[in-house]
Amino acid sequence: MRDVLIVGLVIWGSLAALRRPWIGVLLWTWLSIMNPHRYTFGFAYSFPVAALAAACTLIGLVSTRDKHSPMVDAPVTWFVVFCCWMTLTWLLGFDVDGDFDQWKKVMKINLMLLVGLALIRSKVQIMALMCVVVASLAILGIKGGIFTLLHGGSYRVWGPPGSFIEDNNEFALSLVMTIPLLRFLQLQSHSAALRRALVLAMGLVAISALGSHSRGALLAICSMALFLWLGSKNKVSMGILLVVVGSLMIGFMPDEWSQRMDTIKTYEQDGSALGRINAWWHAWNIATHRPFGVGFNPIQPELALAYAPDPSDLRAAHSIYFQVLGNHGFVGLFIFLGIWISTWRSASWIMKQTRNLSEQKWCYDLAVMSQVSLVAYAVGGAFLSLAYFDLPYEIMLLVAVTRLWVQRKAWLSEPEAYPRALSVFNKPQTPQVQTLTGGRK
Repeated sequence: MRDVLIVGLVIWGSLAALRRPWIGVLLWTWLSIMNPHRYTFGFAYSFPVAALAAACTLIGLVSTRDKHSPMVDAPVTWFVVFCCWMTLTWLLGFDVDGDFDQWKKVMKINLMLLVGLALIRSKVQIMALMCVVVASLAILGIKGGIFTLLHGGSYRVWGPPGSFIEDNNEFALSLVMTIPLLRFLQLQSHSAALRRALVLAMGLVAISALGSHSRGALLAICSMALFLWLGSKNKVSMGILLVVVGSLMIGFMPDEWSQRMDTIKTYEQDGSALGRINAWWHAWNIATHRPFGVGFNPIQPELALAYAPDPSDLRAAHSIYFQVLGNHGFVGLFIFLGIWISTWRSASWIMKQTRNLSEQKWCYDLAVMSQVSLVAYAVGGAFLSLAYFDLPYEIMLLVAVTRLWVQRKAWLSEPEAYPRALSVFNKPQTPQVQTLTGGRK
């Protein structure tokens, strides 16, 4: 039954994408982030759902008139340059044939991100994409949170099989990044019941992240909480709330969880931490000797002997920064950082332009919560190999098209009608008063 349901949804969405390709972007995003077919046990497990969705979306893109240039903002320019540089470093890399599958996987995701940038324009489309992104991870996080509560936190929570976030550490970081996006949806809702449900969802997702036993996720949560506290207007009440909620969650976790988190302070005695440091030096040495890096897989015996301080203990970089550094060199790292710095700046621009305008309050909230999510990615990603995962790039996409929406003053021309499925997030705005000079209050 589960197989039939998922494949049926994919076929329906793919057919809809032929006429409205932006729906295909939503479908692809759901499949790429959540990997729902990997939770089946029959024919759907290996059914080419992503290929079907992508093919129909691309056909719809070619035939539709409702498409635009994807180059909407500075982060997109950095992103395209990064795609080109990754292709170059793959072709000049250590193992071109062996890295082909990873290059193809990354480029398929990036191609569909560009398709989304060409099709997503209206508020309805932006909100729909945000809902899909959030739901794809929040559903798994809620499930993991319930599992953690039922088992007292004694078992680790894992991500979708065969995905970028299958490992407990990467999955935990993706959940932490989802919490601010859930908060964004809560701020837009005019349904009291939904707002309460989203608060519960945020709590369960946070518990699921802690239940992964990931030290990187704990650091990401702490950094995100600190950023929220620094940006809050009432620091006393916000500080008390964060301390109380955090204490309750951490107090619930078992002793083995606390013992694992304590190794953050004694990393020099932890074999896993020392292995990561060895991998970081390995990436650094590669970049200093090979300007183009080595491609997508630096974990090769020959490379370990040449560049790793301890060739016998070579492992994945466990850091988005050192992962990109070893794979694509210093230039690749510079471009990678350019994506996120420019995304942050675009979000800041949105906040500045929409701070006091009611029609654009949702844009302000999206920019703020996107920055909070990127803080978690920047800190947690320092200890996890998650440089190519969809979620941060989806945030880049959402920030870029939202900035364009503000620049176009799209609220003046878009119809007020809202699809029933998303109407709960169309919070009525307070009418604005025209000033004598034609401005708005």
